[in-house]
Amino acid sequence: MSDSDTPTQPEAEGQDASSINPEVLQNIPVTLSIEVGRASIKIRDLMRLTQGSVVELDRIAGEPLDLLVNNTVVAQGEVVLVNERYGIRLTRVVPASERMKNL
Repeated sequence: MSDSDTPTQPEAEGQDASSINPEVLQNIPVTLSIEVGRASIKIRDLMRLTQGSVVELDRIAGEPLDLLVNNTVVAQGEVVLVNERYGIRLTRVVPASERMKNL
C-alpha cells in the first residue's frame, strides 16, 4: 500500500473526510468585540489628543452597536448593565447569507 492509499485519520475512524466534528468546531476560540463607532483623523490631530479630549465618532447616539466575531459583524444591539458590568442586548442578528458576502 502506497502513501496515497493510506486512509486519512477521519476515514480510518469511519468518518467522511469532508465532515467536521461539531465538538472540535465548538471548542475553537474566537474574539468577540463591540464597536461603538469609528473616526478618521489626521496624524497631527491624533498627536494633539490629551486627557479630556473628545473624538467624535461616526454613530448617532442611540444607534445600535455592532457585535463582531473575528472582525466580522454578526449582530447589532444596545448596551446594558449586568451585575455592574457592561453587556449587549442583541436587537438584530445578521443572517448567515449576509455574513458570507462580507468574508
